[in-house]
Amino acid sequence: MGRKSIVINLSAEEREYLEVQTRARTIQAQTVSRARILLLKADGCTINEIADKIGINRKSVMLCLNKYAEGGVEHALFDAPGRGRNAEITDDEKAWIINIACQKPVDFGYAAETWTYAKLTSHINRHAEAAGYTRLSTIHKSTVHTILDEAEIKPFRIKYYCENRDPDFDGKMHNVLLVYKQLSMQFDENGQLLPWDKNEQVVHVLSYDEKPGIQAIATTSEDLLPDEKHSTISRDYEYKRLGTLSLLAGIDLQTSEAIPLVSETHNSGDYIEFLQILDNKYPKGDKIRIVLDNLKVHTSEATRKYLATIPGRFEFVFTPKHGSWLNMVEGFFSKMTKQMLRGIRVKSKEELKERIYLYFDEINQVPVVFHWKYNLDDIDVSEKVIVDTLPIKKSS
Repeated sequence: MGRKSIVINLSAEEREYLEVQTRARTIQAQTVSRARILLLKADGCTINEIADKIGINRKSVMLCLNKYAEGGVEHALFDAPGRGRNAEITDDEKAWIINIACQKPVDFGYAAETWTYAKLTSHINRHAEAAGYTRLSTIHKSTVHTILDEAEIKPFRIKYYCENRDPDFDGKMHNVLLVYKQLSMQFDENGQLLPWDKNEQVVHVLSYDEKPGIQAIATTSEDLLPDEKHSTISRDYEYKRLGTLSLLAGIDLQTSEAIPLVSETHNSGDYIEFLQILDNKYPKGDKIRIVLDNLKVHTSEATRKYLATIPGRFEFVFTPKHGSWLNMVEGFFSKMTKQMLRGIRVKSKEELKERIYLYFDEINQVPVVFHWKYNLDDIDVSEKVIVDTLPIKKSS
């Protein structure tokens, strides 16, 4: 029985790579010949036909094909370095590749934000000779992948971080954590809120934020509920937008009561209305301390004018910029999104509003006290919380 003929099935990327080698003028002639051998074989030519077209003997063709069978395209094109010879790709060449990979494609005139291995390899092949690294004009994608892996560089991934843009970030974070530390001292070992001393000023502490742009979306046909044939709710892809609502909400960190206000707008008037809800809710003479972010409507002139009518009633503790994670109500909003808003469909904005209020009623039936635990060990509970009462700004 004769030997089984070697079959070559090239991917589109491998074919493009080999065609680049056949057109290159700065690489060894034998590399060009080997690239042509692989291309011709992939096109179905016999060994004799390949030998005739390239002008070499059958043995050279067979050697190239066998090397391909053993190790792929790179192995077939290039000889392994012998004893005493320098590495085929030098440290300088690797450094040049890594330097390119650590920059954005857009910096080199491409449209993409991040590299793919194919795009990065193509760029290296085209510009290597001009940079003085002729060998790299024939480098394969797999080799680039190996080099970057060894350097632990992943140019196709984006990892997000939070940049500290607030010069007072640490101080403001400490102040917020101090509020949470003092709050934790108001509960006994069983998690029950301790009664206030008769001579002590009562301070109600709330975590507050807004969730604007809640979409009221309607279906264009009825949902199909699960049955013996379908395990999930089935929904038509078509939908209709009915508008948006804004949710203003505070969590009482002592009683865990969630306090909502749903509005069709998101401005100072809505925020003032929420403050009025709190003012009417808590006994007169008590202080209301609110942890919140420094959004413009929270410190607007209209807000200041309203607060001037009830001096000493409210105290504000502002989180630092890009420190929204310090506000405990964010966890509540996340829970609400997963439990109630995800996939919600309504027939009107009014229905969405009613269902949001219904969710708050359900939550308040089984209240869960929010406790902050992270990074409180170094906080001195005897310190004084720095609060802002937002007085009216004096005109210059």
